[in-house]
Amino acid sequence: MKTKRSIEPASGRLALLLPGMGAVATTLIAGVEAIRRGLAKPIGSVTQLGRVRLGKRTEGRSPLVRELVPIAALEDVRFGGWDLFPESAFESALHAKVLEPSLLEKLKEPLSSVKPMPAVFSSAHVKRLSGTHVKQARSKLELGEMLREDIRRFMKAEGCSRGVMLWCASTEVYLEPSAVHGDLASFEKGLAESDPAIAPSMLYAWAALKEGIPFANGAPNLTADIPALEQLARSTGVPLAGKDFKTGQTLMKTTIAPMLKARMLGLEGWFSTNILGNRDGEVLDDPGSFKTKEVSKLSVLEHILQPPLYPDLYGHFDHKVTIHYYPPRADNKEGWDAIDIMGWLGYPMQIKVNFQCRDSILAAPVALDIMLFMDLAARAGMRGIQEWLSFFFKSPMHAEGLYPEHDLFIQQSKLKNTLRHLAGEELITHLGLEYYGES
Repeated sequence: MKTKRSIEPASGRLALLLPGMGAVATTLIAGVEAIRRGLAKPIGSVTQLGRVRLGKRTEGRSPLVRELVPIAALEDVRFGGWDLFPESAFESALHAKVLEPSLLEKLKEPLSSVKPMPAVFSSAHVKRLSGTHVKQARSKLELGEMLREDIRRFMKAEGCSRGVMLWCASTEVYLEPSAVHGDLASFEKGLAESDPAIAPSMLYAWAALKEGIPFANGAPNLTADIPALEQLARSTGVPLAGKDFKTGQTLMKTTIAPMLKARMLGLEGWFSTNILGNRDGEVLDDPGSFKTKEVSKLSVLEHILQPPLYPDLYGHFDHKVTIHYYPPRADNKEGWDAIDIMGWLGYPMQIKVNFQCRDSILAAPVALDIMLFMDLAARAGMRGIQEWLSFFFKSPMHAEGLYPEHDLFIQQSKLKNTLRHLAGEELITHLGLEYYGES
């Protein structure tokens, strides 16, 4: 048996810090409060309901994730965050219209107590939103220091011994990495000079890492996936993860595409379109923000199907992704996929998918799992990029020189084997020869 990794206990309160307290964040907060009170079950959460098989299938050992490794208890988490608008989590949740008002009324007291701190915001990076609840400063460095002070003040006021930050705010405009992102010295010089290539999300990531707080990015924008912040995370010994919550259409895509490849079925084209009416849909109506999301969505198939290795099957497929802002749908996103495949002797076939999902209902448990696993990673001394959390992201961060792993099932194996490793259990290869006298 492997040696169990030393993990600090999940004692004391954990601050869950959320830049952007819109639909996803308030659905997360309300959900945790409802679960605490026995009003609902944590459906969709790996940390709360997931199990990990240990040893041989004949042993019958499959503990809950939170029994296998020390996951922070929901009773110990405290929520804080920032937003462009001053409304409490209760008011924001009512506005988002994700959850039923009757449920929110039962949670009015705890949700009303969660009030956002003024946000760091730039209309140059999110063009379809504006708000008055924003910080003003002479430089981006000063704004970053304000965020650091917010973190310290919140942790002290709530009696939290540790924290995790997860970007839940809107998708920023598309940015290419530039010289200011190349190393920490250049980045911090850029902060002092208010370099336009440093987006607000990067300020949050920098502030968190400086304070020893793990940071993850739930949106597709360029944020922590730059050399400067990866360097900072390694030097401070802090976990880093992202990016872009894997929900809805991409969750389906990373499930179906591995099936095609596993059975050596060809692909001629994959057309994906979405309608979405919440704040995220409004932001993505801007071409700059949509490009950020489009790049995230388009990269999935190329990496899963590996066209250079299988040119006859995947060398020339067409891939199209569109998102349409449609206010009547609010948070009830609908995605259509028309998939043209080919089978034996090149004969054509089609797959049609119509996923009528609730964006924040899918994203909230993902957000919770990311934050609780990031806290676990920090207590286990794991620093820098946490590739084992790729399971939860559309565009997983990875080490330089590697390609990202998008296959949902490989990602799940990586996640579970990492948990086995942390618990000092044997990794499982699923070879299974030992059951037939060939071990």
